[in-house]
Amino acid sequence: MAFGHRYTGLIDRYRDRLPVHDDTRIISLGEGNTPLIRLNNIPRELSRDVELYVKFEGLNPTGSFKDRGMTMAVTKAVEEGSKAIICASTGNTSAAAAAYAARAGITAFVVIPDGKIAMGKLAQAMMHGSVVIQIEGNFDDGMRLVKEVASAAPVTLVNSVNPFRLQGQKTAAFEIVEELGRAPDFHCLPVGNAGNITAHWIGYSELAAHSGDHVTAACTFCSGHCRYAGGGVAGQRPKMLGYQASGSAPFMRGAMVDNPDTVATAIRIGHPQSWDVAWKVREESGGWFDECTDDEILAAQKLLTEKEGIFCEPASAASVAGALRDIRAGKIPDGSSVVCTLTGHGLKDPDTAIAQASRTPIKVPAEIDAVTRAIHENMD
Repeated sequence: MAFGHRYTGLIDRYRDRLPVHDDTRIISLGEGNTPLIRLNNIPRELSRDVELYVKFEGLNPTGSFKDRGMTMAVTKAVEEGSKAIICASTGNTSAAAAAYAARAGITAFVVIPDGKIAMGKLAQAMMHGSVVIQIEGNFDDGMRLVKEVASAAPVTLVNSVNPFRLQGQKTAAFEIVEELGRAPDFHCLPVGNAGNITAHWIGYSELAAHSGDHVTAACTFCSGHCRYAGGGVAGQRPKMLGYQASGSAPFMRGAMVDNPDTVATAIRIGHPQSWDVAWKVREESGGWFDECTDDEILAAQKLLTEKEGIFCEPASAASVAGALRDIRAGKIPDGSSVVCTLTGHGLKDPDTAIAQASRTPIKVPAEIDAVTRAIHENMD
């Protein structure tokens, strides 16, 4: 009888490309290896010849892409002897930090905006045993506070300003290239703090550099933490497209936004921590930033669930909303391959999902005739 190899997480899979040692204790929950799904039904309605894929990061252990960065950040924190971590969060970072701290046996302190966090995410942070501190302010206020705390207290900051976060998140680009056999022509992401678009560019740039192409990008973004050994793959890098919510779009305003507001809570960030490097990613990749209204974001979320069976949280759908608009307009030309990152699972924000569902539960007596009648009345 043959036995397969058990997948043990992205650090083990890409150990030769990450800043870890042979004796490093890896803190993992089996993150990474998420599906790259080719959309079948939505493209038919576009009348465009485009290959459209979604990288569904909502199938990571805590339901978002944050797990990729957190496995690295917490692994390195433990390696350096830290007994506690801290983060500011709109929800997903707090969930990931709490889970990986629990796995490591250390304490997680999470600072969240009071009343402006989706319930699914708050439940995760609480259940994993983190110390939740709700502030009377937004994410940007929380980010300012945790940076001050981390500079004075014996805790490790695990927001995306931690360079090891981006090292973990770059592995999504590795997986995409491995599945497609090349980089896509366009890669579309929601943009809040702008760490993820930066991390993907690091990953694509490392792969391109080791395919023999002349690339100078990678190490200007990673604070010297890049490592790569082994054979190269196709050296092309995609155009990176970052989509923001209109009520929280500092990259579109050309300046920080003090009071961001959007239904897409994961990207309700007005002062992106990766501001400078994200502009550099746009320039080097030849891509662009754009914005989507809340109505466009929610429509894209609903379209994905009803047409493709893929349930992502609202912020995730910003990448698809922007991509569909640019495909229809011809800004993304026919013949292109396009990957959209879906950053988190739809169960992160059940209240928003239920509020826009097309159908509500049908209440009938517990009788066969009533159930049968309801079925016939609602057959499509």
